Order: sequence, then structure tokens, then C-alpha cells
Amino acid sequence: MKLVQCVPNFSEGRRPEVIAEILAAITTVPLVRLLDHKPDADHNRVVVTMVGEPAAVLEAAFQATAKARDLIDMEQHLGEHPRMGATDVIPFVPLGTTTMAECVALAEALGERIARELNIPVYLYERAARRPERQNLAEVRRGEYEGLKVDIVKPERQPDFGPARLHPTAGATVVGARPPLVAFNVNLDSSDVKVAKAIAKTVRESSGGLPAVKGLGLMLEATGRAQISMNMVDYNVTGLHVVFEAIKKEAAKHGVKVANSEVIGLLPAKALLDVARHYLALTDFSPEQVLELKLATPDES
Repeated sequence: MKLVQCVPNFSEGRRPEVIAEILAAITTVPLVRLLDHKPDADHNRVVVTMVGEPAAVLEAAFQATAKARDLIDMEQHLGEHPRMGATDVIPFVPLGTTTMAECVALAEALGERIARELNIPVYLYERAARRPERQNLAEVRRGEYEGLKVDIVKPERQPDFGPARLHPTAGATVVGARPPLVAFNVNLDSSDVKVAKAIAKTVRESSGGLPAVKGLGLMLEATGRAQISMNMVDYNVTGLHVVFEAIKKEAAKHGVKVANSEVIGLLPAKALLDVARHYLALTDFSPEQVLELKLATPDES
């Protein structure tokens, strides 16, 4: 069976009953397994991870988008994380023998269906982008929901599918295909969001920082701490330990310490094994030395 991973992000992190209905829309679809979901009240967002047969995952993503359209009103939504729709972004990630081209086809099919049946404008991004500038999610989401309400009529901001106007409550949705990424946040032992923004600017690739790192500085009201929120779009290019050490170094320049860090959703085992290799100075280390990974490897004898 071919498999695909899907990691939709919904603009709701504060109402458990709404999140439960969105998750139910996913779990009722056969051949789809819900692996993880992590709500964040400060971001007012929940990141969901599911895996399954491609057509089934597409159906689950559509049903969840329809449910989010009915339950989330972007006119009332506030949160720290950039967003432009009730279902903000839906990436497909190839697993096993599934190809990136197949995930691009899934993104196109889902985008067309969301626009046609739900009347939500859809933008294609990353490997599914039809315009070079739309490969970057930050560029697609520029201005967020409020700015896009005005800009969507401009030729360069019109969607790939659907009307050149936002859905009155659900806004717009971005759908795409991409390799695995790691959502990695580093929290400072400080409430100075200006420091977090300065550090984010230093480490992110778009500002001349580390390659394959996207980041922004945010304030977490629940903890009173400033955060550098990042997408590690290729952990093989820049590992978690590399960006973590860079942030510690920059924070020290501001007289601030790192409090802790967190991973949002799931991540490949190799991303953590690379961190172990670095901090433990491991030599001749193999993933097969990890008991659970060894047990998951088919016996070739």
C-alpha cells in the first residue's frame, strides 16, 4: 500500500470541543490513521498529523477542512502565529514508495475540490506551486487574513483555485507538497519579544542566516516567555543542534538564556539521532543501535 503523510494546520488552539469535531472528521475516514495533534493556545492553532492511503488521506483532509469552515470564524480569530484561513495550510509528504509528483497531484486535486465544493480560495505552495514566488509559504501568507482580504483582487495575489475573494468565515487555504520538516520552537527565559525577533532574523535563511531555516519571534502570553518559532525545512542541511546552539549564542549577546525548546508534531528519528551524535560525540554510530528502530527493521535472515 502506498502511504502519504498529511499535516494540516487549523486556526484553533483554544476550544477543545472544536478541535474534537475536526479530528472526528478525520478519524471517520477508513484507511487513515491519526498520529498526532498538538493545540497551542498562544498560537491559537492546532497541528494535526495523519497518514494513510493517498486517496483516503485526501478525503480526510477535505472533510476536516469542511468542518473547520463551519466551526472557525476568521473574523474573530486572534493568535500569535501567522494565518490566513480556518484551515491554514495542508501539506502532503511522500512516504515509502510514494513520489513527490504523486503528492503534487494530491495537492492539486484537493485544492480544486476545496475551491469548488467549499467556495474557499486555494493557493498552491512548495513543490506544488505554479508560480516560483509561491514556493515560500511566508510569501503566500504575506499580510495574513486581514491583508489578503484587500490584496486578493490584485493579479499577483489571486488564488490558484476558487474566487478572488476570501470565504466570509474560513478565509483562504494553502495546499502543497513538500519533504518532511521539523517544527521546532526555542523559548527564551525572557519576556522581551524584541530579542526573540532579533534572534529569529539572525538565524533564518531569508535574512542571511542558516540555510533551510524559517523563523519568527513571538510572545507566549501563557508562559510570559518570548519564543523563536521555526520550521526546519531540511534538517539534513541544518540540524536542530546547529540552530539551537546559534540561538543560545545570539541570546547570550542580549544577556538572555534559553529556557527550553519543543518539537511540534512528529519528526523523523534521524533528526534526533543527529542531535545525539553531536552532543555525545558518538563514533561509528548506527540507527540500528536504537532498539526500537532495530526491531522495526525486517529480518533478512
